Amino acid sequence: MKIRISLFIIFLISYAITGAQNISVNGKVIDGKTVTPIAFATIQSKAGSIATTSNSNGEFTITVPVNSILIISSIGYTPVEIKAETNITISLYPVITDLGTVTVVGSRNANRSVTNSPVPVDIVDLKAYAKISPQADLNQMLTYLAPSFNSTRQSSSDGTEHIDPASLRGLGPDQTLVLINGKRQHTTSLLNNQGTFGNGSVGTDLNAIPSSAIDHIEILRDGAAAQYGSDAIAGVINIVLKKNTNVLSAGLMGGITASGDGQTSVANINWGNSLGKNGGYINLTGELLTREKTTRTQEHNLIIYDQSALGNYFAYDFTDNPEASRAYDDNIIASKGLNRSDFNFQIGDAKITNAGTFMNLSLPFKNSNKTFYAFGGFNYRNGMGFGFRRLPSDYSNVDETLTPDGFQPNTESDIYDGSLAVGLKWKANDWDFDISNNFGGNRFDYTVNNTINASLQGKSPRSFNAGGHSSFQSTFNFDMSRYYKNILSGFNLALGAEFRYDSYTIKAGEEASWKNYGLATNLDGTIEDTLFKTGGSQSFPGFSPFNAGSHNRNNISVYTDGELNINSNWMIGGAARFEQYSDFGSTLNGKIDSRYNITKAFAIRGSVSTGFRAPSLQQQYFSYVSTDLVNGKIAQSGFFPNNSEVAQFIGIPELKEETSLNASFGFSIKPAPHFNITVDGYWIKVNNRITLTGNFGEDPFGNPDPEIQAYLLPYGASTARFFTNSINTRTEGIDLVATYNWRINDKNKIDFTLAANYNQNEVLEVNAIPEKLQSQPDVYFSPAERSLIRNNNPQQKANFTVNLTTGKFIVLVRNEYFGKVIRNGFPFGKIQRYNGKVISDLAVSCNVSKTFTLTAAANNLLNIFPDLQIYPNSYFGVFKYAPVQMGTTGAFYSLKAVLLLQNKH
Repeated sequence: MKIRISLFIIFLISYAITGAQNISVNGKVIDGKTVTPIAFATIQSKAGSIATTSNSNGEFTITVPVNSILIISSIGYTPVEIKAETNITISLYPVITDLGTVTVVGSRNANRSVTNSPVPVDIVDLKAYAKISPQADLNQMLTYLAPSFNSTRQSSSDGTEHIDPASLRGLGPDQTLVLINGKRQHTTSLLNNQGTFGNGSVGTDLNAIPSSAIDHIEILRDGAAAQYGSDAIAGVINIVLKKNTNVLSAGLMGGITASGDGQTSVANINWGNSLGKNGGYINLTGELLTREKTTRTQEHNLIIYDQSALGNYFAYDFTDNPEASRAYDDNIIASKGLNRSDFNFQIGDAKITNAGTFMNLSLPFKNSNKTFYAFGGFNYRNGMGFGFRRLPSDYSNVDETLTPDGFQPNTESDIYDGSLAVGLKWKANDWDFDISNNFGGNRFDYTVNNTINASLQGKSPRSFNAGGHSSFQSTFNFDMSRYYKNILSGFNLALGAEFRYDSYTIKAGEEASWKNYGLATNLDGTIEDTLFKTGGSQSFPGFSPFNAGSHNRNNISVYTDGELNINSNWMIGGAARFEQYSDFGSTLNGKIDSRYNITKAFAIRGSVSTGFRAPSLQQQYFSYVSTDLVNGKIAQSGFFPNNSEVAQFIGIPELKEETSLNASFGFSIKPAPHFNITVDGYWIKVNNRITLTGNFGEDPFGNPDPEIQAYLLPYGASTARFFTNSINTRTEGIDLVATYNWRINDKNKIDFTLAANYNQNEVLEVNAIPEKLQSQPDVYFSPAERSLIRNNNPQQKANFTVNLTTGKFIVLVRNEYFGKVIRNGFPFGKIQRYNGKVISDLAVSCNVSKTFTLTAAANNLLNIFPDLQIYPNSYFGVFKYAPVQMGTTGAFYSLKAVLLLQNKH
């Protein structure tokens, strides 16, 4: 509270000071060569950090102190400084390429830009794109903007329904490092474990960061563990927050799918203000997103078959005579006193409410070169997803009194995510120093509704507190760098150290959520299930005291990073990083990269690096018994730590770290003015890759192993899974990005972008299987797991975007190709190919006035879905579509309004 009051006082003082003698500047920013307006150019006071942006006509209004110097800049143009006057027109001239932005990732050289980077870096101008985006959340925006990035919403997958896993270059979510303003962002506490993409991994929740708080995003498509530490095997995503001041923007969006569900609304507000005369600022954002569930089940395809010998019945797909089947279905339903609606399934996107705030602050010291900075935010999300329906014939899962007609459980999650970074920057003796500490945490709490603990029979509650999990991370950094302009053509040296502390906690749920009340101990000490009823809350059994616990570790690292310009055409760089883990020993990683300009229009670049990723605490200590589909039937599947007695009994070795070798080579070419092409190939080998085993306790044909199942019975499980360093993999691919900017005249321009990615994942070898498990190679590393690694993401992804600006209108047309996917069953079943699909987006935006913009947009305009599931993969015909490629939402239509106001003093 004291900090908030202090900031408010600082704001009032700065308001009074800066408001004393001001001038209102009306201006226009144009391209100096084509004399066309430049939209979204940044106009900033050099002294006071007051800033605004130009509209689609290049026009702006800004109020600054008299005699202020304005800095006008835009991506792809050389910045200009000019004295503030009442009416001005500023001409900006293009730099060598249209991506001349100084980047934070890939290099610690403050002079390094995208155009002269030795490694591929994408710049996503999210501040501009979010105004016309046909997508509502950050994960989906990046999926349609960056071909090497992919994220698909999952269905019926517990917590993974509520946090979308994301991938870079076809690797896992835990092999991409996420930064905010160049500082490491914490991961979630969620371990993806339901056979979805990223199975067994822990990623960062990008949707916890309001898109309206982001200025731009830098995507480094190159291995960077030697520069930024573990987790950067696939690359780095750096989110740069807004710094704009004296601007208030507010946005509203509403949308719905073509199927009439998935109603989505977004409301956001962003406000910035300068603090004092020394360049200080504060930028605040609030955002609320709500999304209703979607239903993507088979329609009218369930019939009821009477098993007269048992008096039970179950659902299955239509026969070749659907009319006769439906008549038989209706007769059976009527004879049981049931309604067809009793057998409805809810499968699709989860219901989500997502509320978040974010802050970005900079406070330069008066008469000093020191600057205090802070940024961070808080996010709360409530999600509701649905489990598999329990049919009346599932004797062990239903109760004849409470649920004679079966039921479909739902899992509700309350997710809390927060972060705060504080730091100090200063300059001394030509060295730039930066000291900081950032804190981050994530917590999941689960409630399971419309369910039962079958072992309690008629006494069972219908709702359960199932416990949860949480994680915390604290990272301390000290960085220093210096640029020596007189060493050859320039040399940049960076040094630094980092100390990181991580913790992970599992909290037990209420007893009825996890306990099997039907277990009995015999005189000989053996345990048996006397009721043959499943214990714990159906769909999502609670965490038990056996699962609960807290764990932590720390690591310390030091690094050095250098870049030498041999001459104006040739740059060579290198980095080395040493890390010491409290639980995994030490590692030394290195990187070498280079760029050579063969001509002014053509350059080649490449890099070679090594990487390292220690198992996450979740992979080391996650313990849980969940309801899952095991060999085509609902069963209790247990996850057990590698250091547990269960692991020792079965013969599972302890985990080791992953190591990687990365290589890339590419070129950039400028065939004509405003036309740029980059092509980059990459090769990534990961040794001792961590994967989940199959279910020990049953063979792939569903035959039980009595010895293992008897051992697991006290834990409430019939099968057991573990993490192992099971395989070595290779990822190969190529990225293409081509842009052309056509300035037709002073009111019309068209931007063309073609971006594509091809990648292929291969399992090179399965590592030595422990002697005790050699008879079960397909359980130790299962075909389903192999399929998830090799073919779960589209191997080809490409988009072609045309962005037309004409007068007050901006029109975006995009075709996105998602390549084929091959899956070994979802959630079980047969190998199936999902053919490639083309998705079309359309957005039309109108600047109704200088302050108000209205946009109508469609994502997946033509309502394209993945191929239908084959019957063995559809869980009795229920799963109509698998959440592969672009997901199962179909067409999504939206209307968006943005209001932009100046703060005038």
